[in-house]
Amino acid sequence: MQEDRLGEVPMFTIRIRGTAALATAALIVAITLIWLPAYRWFFLISVGFGCVVAGALYLWHKFRPVRDNDIENKRPLGLS
Repeated sequence: MQEDRLGEVPMFTIRIRGTAALATAALIVAITLIWLPAYRWFFLISVGFGCVVAGALYLWHKFRPVRDNDIENKRPLGLS
């Protein structure tokens, strides 16, 4: 737990990174899918929609690649 500073509400944080964070997130999703049956449909529809959008973007960029002359400002940050 973090210390109270100027009346702030104490917050609990979990400090994990990398593969452990990914595994923890996958475990939380799996537990939620088992625990809440209605969440299964929401998750299934969301993953399906995400796959459709990812596939459409992949095909769009495969058949219509970005060319140099399509980009107006090639150095937006002004770096040489």
